[in-house]
Order: sequence, then C-alpha cells, then structure tokens
Amino acid sequence: MRVSRRTVITAAAVMPFLAHTDRLGAAVLRAAEPDLSALRAITGNARPIDAAERAARLTRAQALMKANGIGAVVLEPGASMVYFTGVQWWRSERLTAAVLPAEGTLCIVTPFFEEPSVHETLAVPAEIRVWQEDQDPLAIVAGFLKDRQLTAQPIAIEESVRFFAFDGLRKVLPEARLVSANPVVRGCRMVKTAAELALMQVATDVTIAAYRWLHPRVETGMRQQDVSALMSAATRALGGSPEFSMSLIGESAAYPHGSKQPQTVDTGRIVLMDCGCTVHGYQSDVSRTWVHGGNASAEQRQVWDRVRHGQQIAFEAAKLGAPAGSVDDAVRQYYERLGYGPGYKLPGLSHRTGHGIGLDGHEPVNLVRGETTKLAPGMCFSDEPGLYLPGKFGVRLEDCFYMTEAGPRWFSQPPSSIDRPMG
Repeated sequence: MRVSRRTVITAAAVMPFLAHTDRLGAAVLRAAEPDLSALRAITGNARPIDAAERAARLTRAQALMKANGIGAVVLEPGASMVYFTGVQWWRSERLTAAVLPAEGTLCIVTPFFEEPSVHETLAVPAEIRVWQEDQDPLAIVAGFLKDRQLTAQPIAIEESVRFFAFDGLRKVLPEARLVSANPVVRGCRMVKTAAELALMQVATDVTIAAYRWLHPRVETGMRQQDVSALMSAATRALGGSPEFSMSLIGESAAYPHGSKQPQTVDTGRIVLMDCGCTVHGYQSDVSRTWVHGGNASAEQRQVWDRVRHGQQIAFEAAKLGAPAGSVDDAVRQYYERLGYGPGYKLPGLSHRTGHGIGLDGHEPVNLVRGETTKLAPGMCFSDEPGLYLPGKFGVRLEDCFYMTEAGPRWFSQPPSSIDRPMG
C-alpha cells in the first residue's frame, strides 16, 4: 500500500488512535501527522449548557409531571441524567439514581464512597442521599419519595432504567403505581432549545470539516479501519470528541452497518462513511458516499442520485404537525415507484428513514412507518434514506435537520452530486 507523504497531529493527539489500530493502521496515522497538525479546533466558541438552562429544564419537567399527575421521575445514569442534572456517571451493579420530584429540589442517590466523584459533574442544586454496601439503594430512593410525600401519585420510570431497579423499587414501595416517564422525559428532551441546537450545529460543522479534510487523503489500498482512524483523528484535531467513524467499502456498503469481510479502497469502488462526534455532549451524524477515483459507473451514479432525491423528499415531507411516520412513507412510496422494496425488502431501503438525535445519537422519535408523534419546532432528526443492493454496493447520504416554525432546516447541506460528494 502506498501511503502519501502529504497525507500530522501532535503525538499526544495521535496516541489514542494508535492504541486501537495495528501496525499498518499506525503507519497510516503517522503518515497523516503533518496534515493533521495544520488543523485547528473550531469549537472554541461553543458554550456548554449553563445553570439557567438546566433550571429551565427542571421547571419544564415539573410542569409536565403536574400535567400528567406524576409525583416523581426516577432516572439512571445516561443521557437523561446528564440532561437534567449534569451528572456524568456509568451504570454498574451499584445503583446511582436521580429522583426528580414534581416540586422542590431533586435527589441523587449514590454509594457513599462515590459521593465526592458524583459531585464533580453535578450541575444543579440537589439533595444527596448515600447508601452503604450492606444497604438496599432502592430503599433509599423509596425513603426520599416517602419523605416528600410523593408515593400517593404515580412514580414514573425513565424508559432505559434497568429491570433490577424497577423491580427493586416495586418491592420496597408495593403500594406505589409505577408508570412510564416518557410524557415527561420525552416531552423535555425531544424539543431542543437554541443552546442545544447551537451545540449540535458545531458538532456537525466539525464532522463536515473532517470529511472535507479526509476525502482527498483516502488512497488506493487503504482498509476500512485505516480510513476510519484518519476520520477520528481529524475530528479530534478539529475539537470534537469522535463518537463513531464507520467506513464501508465496496460490497460491505450494501449492508447498513457493514460486514466483517475485509475490504480495501480501489478505483471504482464505493466508499460509504457514517461518522459523528460530540461537542459538550451533543452529537452529529453525517453520512457520505463516493466512488474512489471519481469515475462512477452508470449504476452507481443512478443509485446515488435516487438517494439524494429520496433525502430531499423526506426533508420536504417534514411539515409541522405531520406524523413522523409520514416522512418515511413519502420516501418509501418514491422508492417503490422505482421498483425497490416493497416496504423494507431488498434491494431497497431496509431501515427507517431517520431517527431523533441530541445527547444520544439515536433518541426518540424515529421517522419510521407507523410513528404518530407530530413534528414540532425544536425536534431534530437524521435524514438517511439509503439504498442497498446486496452483492453489489449501497449508497447512504445522511444529514440532520431540525424543525422550526417555518419548517425543517438543515444542520449540514446535502451534497448535490456524486462528483462533488463533500459539497
């Protein structure tokens, strides 16, 4: 494999990627160091979520709790806990939980020896209740709910809370009614504020800049993991935290999440990339497809053009008040007229047209058949109606948009031609 000498980041920035690549992959990154070192972070003006924004979130959540007759919401570590409390924690057999009451200050329940660490990212006023190793943490949660006299109303459980926590709370509060927290959590998180949209825009700008840096440096003989490592390195140099950098080459692009079969870049072969990063926790998700060497076949060009048109159909179908599923319907009807499918069958579009995005790369709700949630200002979605031809190749173009009072608006402008795949 020829590695271009044009195709460096500082040693400190390269090392995280060297740890996850083999000798050949490390050589590709070392060869890229001079070019990467010329990249500069573009995230310096990105403003993290502040105290006023977090206070407004709790106010909104408490209003939704009252409107839905809910006494409190129980969360485990993850995006929802970050959203409401700032606490960046992990899930283990030792429960850490947040309890959001319909009135008053929220509570964090955590192991005694973890309390100092939890305080490091806690970004809102909160009561901390700890439990010792010989205690039941769900009894501590129940104690808070009883002390606040909240158990007469339903207690809402966030949808990703693990069964052992749900079951444990049910056992220590047999009189309580446990319900879904979706009306509260989704009611808050699905509608992004200006501050959230700004962070998602910066994350998208990083991903687009990384793509534009990467594209001319992809060379014949590179493996999928080599291309991905370069993309991640560029993303980090530009100030983003790489979340995923998926590279699919040739036939592997016919399968939305790839194949374990090794593939290398070669003239005339499809390169499909699906990449995203985070900036202050908020995510981007952008896919680009091109033909290495630039000489697309008639079939590659036709499929690419059809996907681009499908993407535009989805964008135009995203009207305020329309059910989210109607966006998927519009794309699928177009593809079926062209002979793909029907439905989710191949060759065609085997996955949903798009997904919600924010603190999580995939979050409710989806642009998928049957989804009745109505589109509203502040909702954010991916738009990625790929076409996949098993045994041949696949094409996916993915850009995210957000709903405004005037309709959808792109975070990144889709490319218009396979000849200019980065726009």
